[in-house]
Amino acid sequence: MVSGSIISAFGLDPEAFEVKKFGSGHINNTFLLSGTQGQYILQKINTYVFREPDVIARNQRLAADYLAEHHPDYLFITPIPTTTGEELYVHDGEYWRMIPFIPDSMSVDQADTPKQAYEAARQFGKMARLLHGIDLHEFRASIPNFHNLTLRYAAFQEAIRQAKPERKQFAEKLIEQFLRYSDIAITFESLKTDPAFSDRLMHHDTKINNVLLQKDTFEGICVCDLDTLMPGKIISDLGDMVRTYVSPVSEEERDFSRIEVRDEYFEALMKGYLSEVGSTLSATERAHLFYAGKFMIYMQGIRFLTDYLNGDVYYPIKYPEHNYNRAMNQLTLLERLVEKEEKLQQVINECLQQ
Repeated sequence: MVSGSIISAFGLDPEAFEVKKFGSGHINNTFLLSGTQGQYILQKINTYVFREPDVIARNQRLAADYLAEHHPDYLFITPIPTTTGEELYVHDGEYWRMIPFIPDSMSVDQADTPKQAYEAARQFGKMARLLHGIDLHEFRASIPNFHNLTLRYAAFQEAIRQAKPERKQFAEKLIEQFLRYSDIAITFESLKTDPAFSDRLMHHDTKINNVLLQKDTFEGICVCDLDTLMPGKIISDLGDMVRTYVSPVSEEERDFSRIEVRDEYFEALMKGYLSEVGSTLSATERAHLFYAGKFMIYMQGIRFLTDYLNGDVYYPIKYPEHNYNRAMNQLTLLERLVEKEEKLQQVINECLQQ
């Protein structure tokens, strides 16, 4: 499962550890090492998704060095170097890294209480606040164009043109419904070059399981899984939290009547996030906080529909209409969010005043 030479490369005795698969992530292969020398997390980086693992390592090192200088008490999980001082160990063309295991920590795969949503959002907001002002020039994208809605919308338009007739006909109504929300893509196009909507160092994958919580109290400890830490917009992180925290069901749910926007979860995540990062926001960023949820839900929806129209070449499917239903799920969530815009905008306004 894991070669002893890999463990040895990080200065540890492979005979002293029990190795088990760990976590619920779908991208990297993650293992927990437990033994007389302590506990560690060992990961094999998925080089299909992350084509340049050295970019991940460099981005994390730049952020870690900045935080160590400016905010030395902040818990920022950084890789343990190899015996030769490298951040990554390359074995048979595979990239491995070792990171500390945080004791008495846990993660949850979905927000089951508003408190969990608040604590997770606060941790993402805290990291964004502490990294506000860092020089971004040396950072590179670990996944280029990851949240570029302009590119995703263009791919959607191309998929409509190139789709096989039977798929296009089957999805005709859903295509029309997504096209009615094209103003979301138009807004992004105007925002992305606005100097008052500048890049920040963002996490880009703010699902709740990327925050470690205290086992007993569910209080936030720190952010984890920093592979997508790279320059981006505030709407990426905030939008992904709205997309994944406010509904009681995931994007896999096929009973669309179960999809709703839970006001108390929306309020909790906004309170948590804005209590930390709010003071650093420009007026333009403040004006587009509700837009963040629309942006991310819409982008994920058209990505699912694009893949369906293209013949399911990107997202793994378990049945023929899987990506179609995922797209329908996200459209439903978008509609539920927009229905409550006036009420939820008031929640945002109150959070900004606190």
